[in-house]
Amino acid sequence: MNEKEGYIPKGERKKILLISDDIRSHSGVAQISREMVINTCHRYNYTTIAGAVNHPEKGQCIDLSDNFNQMSGETDSSVNCYPTNGYGTPEMVRHLIKDENPDAIFLITDPRYFVWLFQMESEIRKNIPIIYLNIWDDYPAPMYNKEYYESCDMLLGISKQTVNINRLVLGEEKASERILRYVPHGLNHHTFKPLEKDNEELKLFKKQLLGNKEYDFVLLFNSRNIRRKSIPDTLIAWKMFLETLPKSEAKQCALVLHTDPIDNNGTDLPAVSDYLFGKEENDIIFSNSKLPTEAMNLLYNSADGVVLLSSNEGWGLALTEALLSGVPIIANVTGGMQDQMRFVDSEGKWFTPDENVPSNHMKTHQEHGEWAFPVFPGAISCQGSVPTPYIYDDRCSPLEASHAMKALYDTSKEERKRIGLKGREWATGDEAGFTSEIMGKRISDAMDKLFNTWEPRFHYEFLKDTDYERRLLPHKLVY
Repeated sequence: MNEKEGYIPKGERKKILLISDDIRSHSGVAQISREMVINTCHRYNYTTIAGAVNHPEKGQCIDLSDNFNQMSGETDSSVNCYPTNGYGTPEMVRHLIKDENPDAIFLITDPRYFVWLFQMESEIRKNIPIIYLNIWDDYPAPMYNKEYYESCDMLLGISKQTVNINRLVLGEEKASERILRYVPHGLNHHTFKPLEKDNEELKLFKKQLLGNKEYDFVLLFNSRNIRRKSIPDTLIAWKMFLETLPKSEAKQCALVLHTDPIDNNGTDLPAVSDYLFGKEENDIIFSNSKLPTEAMNLLYNSADGVVLLSSNEGWGLALTEALLSGVPIIANVTGGMQDQMRFVDSEGKWFTPDENVPSNHMKTHQEHGEWAFPVFPGAISCQGSVPTPYIYDDRCSPLEASHAMKALYDTSKEERKRIGLKGREWATGDEAGFTSEIMGKRISDAMDKLFNTWEPRFHYEFLKDTDYERRLLPHKLVY
């Protein structure tokens, strides 16, 4: 007998049509989608549109139930996937709605990938609701996303900032007609966990990663080599930090870059490293092999801290992995990264954005979790493109970042261990809940409410040509 809380027999479950990255792949979207399915497959059956750039299994239907039984500990999960290029087409969705008869469509990733589906929302929502696990990197509140948000029956915001953006863009009336919830990313805290330094597997991994050299201080960057991740700024900050140390101490420090060294979406990192460090670049260690989750935990446990200075970052999974592994974090105060630093507002509570203080990137609140070494942006500029006409780019100064690196370096190894464990304690607790189990429970609770209250959309809606509203800034620019 299945004893997992909330278990529903297979034949009585609602079926979810999940549109996401292929849940067998290694992207951040796939990772979160997989953890969601693992932790909710005892309550829902899943049919997935498994997206990829050029999927080698396109056109097949693959039963993944046995795989998810093994990962979840269930015996009767129902998970199948339809691999495709991109995230599908209107025809594919219509076909799956007819053949699979889902009770809801669940979307994950950037709204621009789903414009074609939002254009079908009137057709879809006559019969089933649309759920969107969504994120937005920065302000000003993107009024150009309004139709996308209005096309959904439930918006699950990955960051507190995203929930606030959903409310601001929708407006009070439209927001009240939908379910809006805060559902931050959650990962497996039994896999990402602190290890003792004498762990034999860890010692072997560190030897392979760092060579035979014993370093006193190792800082890790783990993310994609793309412009917004600000990796050249990280390298400049590292050089500035090293220049504050005696040469003998500087030689005992290493920066590990777990990323592709060269990427057309980013830059040529070996060229940047060579330019900045010359003969001393041996202590800039590149690691670009794809590692299984267990090895990623070894990677985090090899470091004294994790750094992420992205100028735009919806969440920052590397920070979550670091927190669960008991490793302190250095991060730019922007987007969802500020959630993970746990800033404290004027009332002593975990900071929640609103229309008066939509973000903490302007240094409104300075108290934060002990495990965090925040770097506040030195310049906030408004960038844009045709589909996204305006969005802030929060650039932090390499000099300020170097100060955060020095502050972490000056913290004793014992203190780093203590604050790292404090971060894990908070991240796995009920307030933060950055674990896959809690994420699954939050999603299940929200979906249960939706299924208990949802009413089909009207077959048509009358609009006047005077109903168009000017889309003006719904929050303060100075806060």
